[in-house]
Amino acid sequence: MTAPLLSVRDLTISFGAFEAARDVSFDIAPGETLALVGESGSGKSMTALSTLRLLPPSAHLDGEILFEGDNLAGADDATLRAIRGNRVGMIFQEPMSSLNPVHTIGRQIAEVLVLHQGLRRNAARARTLELLDAVGIPDPASRLEDYPHQLSGGQRQRVMIAMAIANDPKLLIADEPTTALDVTVQAQILDLLKSLQRQHGMAMLFITHDLSIVRRIADRVCVMTQGEIVESGPVETIFAAPRHAYTKHLLAAAPRGEPLLPAPDAPTIVETRDLKVWFPIRRGLLRRTVGYIRAVDGVDLAVRKGETLGVVGESGSGKSSLGYAVLRLIPSRGRIVVLGNEVQSRSWRALRPLRKHMQIVFQDPFGSLSPRMSVGEIVEEGLRVHMPRLTPPERTEKVAAALREVGLDVETAGRYPHEFSGGQRQRIAIARALVLEPDFLVLDEPTSALDVSIQAQVIDLLRAIQQRRQLSYLFISHDLRVVRALAHRLIVMRNGQVVEHGLAADIFAAPREDYTRQLLSAAFDLAPPGSVNADALPFRPGTE
Repeated sequence: MTAPLLSVRDLTISFGAFEAARDVSFDIAPGETLALVGESGSGKSMTALSTLRLLPPSAHLDGEILFEGDNLAGADDATLRAIRGNRVGMIFQEPMSSLNPVHTIGRQIAEVLVLHQGLRRNAARARTLELLDAVGIPDPASRLEDYPHQLSGGQRQRVMIAMAIANDPKLLIADEPTTALDVTVQAQILDLLKSLQRQHGMAMLFITHDLSIVRRIADRVCVMTQGEIVESGPVETIFAAPRHAYTKHLLAAAPRGEPLLPAPDAPTIVETRDLKVWFPIRRGLLRRTVGYIRAVDGVDLAVRKGETLGVVGESGSGKSSLGYAVLRLIPSRGRIVVLGNEVQSRSWRALRPLRKHMQIVFQDPFGSLSPRMSVGEIVEEGLRVHMPRLTPPERTEKVAAALREVGLDVETAGRYPHEFSGGQRQRIAIARALVLEPDFLVLDEPTSALDVSIQAQVIDLLRAIQQRRQLSYLFISHDLRVVRALAHRLIVMRNGQVVEHGLAADIFAAPREDYTRQLLSAAFDLAPPGSVNADALPFRPGTE
């Protein structure tokens, strides 16, 4: 048998008394893809970082990490420098945080080539162009001088891949490389990684919390929870006959169920007509307007009481701008009616009485919660503004009721956001919106940063709250698997315009537009068995 390229034996990673990983062992053969799967906090990223000794100084490491026979656990700095970025490449989870914002992408890729291969400027530039072309960056010569913020999320991830493969590594470590990407871009990145792996003969250690990705890219899988590998084996075996309860939990965790239909005579809560959000493009010394970015370009929509209208599309399609415009959080043109009130012409002061009836849950629960305020203060803040006549005990009781409704212990009111998990922080954000007893809620990608099992819990929570309160949702997402479990009707956006709209069930069963078929194909081709009914689609996922 072929000797393992990487062999990890009895790896334990500890921070004082806390063990982030415990007795972890696995092998990766040359050219093989091994997936480490688990929810946030399971220890998978720490395990991956430990293979290159990239752990913080406070970490203590025990065990063996054998790469081509060399034990990296006890290697000196010179040995590690010769391996990092050369024989082993790494793609980090968040490219915007990993790329230097003050250096061009061309300079950052060339730096890898200069440090490890000693290439001179012209040779490094030529190789950089080859790498950018290999990872699918269009017209690479025109992008060399771009900075990371000038690229889309998918393009930034491609730059990270170019840097990781620059020196033809034998092992590529990919830490959640597709987590924050649209489902179509996610599929493109996975296809790119598999193609590069075949071309270069690389082995790959792929870290993810999403089992749907594992089935598409991995040969074998190790399932981690609480720092331990609880099950491992070939992908097909694990999916077909999981043995451990945690693996079964992950496989069953995809958002399920169907939305409850609103009453046939339900009144319209929110309506827009010819809604436009155009951002001016200003250039020159006088900053004159030379054109517009048409983020939302003439959108009509209506949401009834107790109904969920799903808004789907790729990044940049105008989904979030549409939600912000409906709430008058950004300037727009067109007609907006909320609870029978035309709000477009109202001043901020005149709009305030309607604010408590229309609330929003933002995409990033950590970024939208003040780190200096306790949970109780965060949830109570809206009551102080919109219900000033409430007494302190009345406010406290409303805060407690909102926390209980989203499944949080009332005792957590005195704690701060950093003390909670991602799913718990999202529940806090939902409680903050619900405490004002709104009629309409904009949900802007509320599950995109969460583990699959936590996604399912949040969807179930939103569905239950909608049933109890007859709330109306504008649910914005690029994940059609999540939308399918919650939305009654659907609008598909592209380049600021609605390309398809109708009942969600009808669109999922028989999409009319090619773009919608592309989204459905990418979403359901990645889905694990049982999470969606891919067989019910009018086309075979991945073939169109």
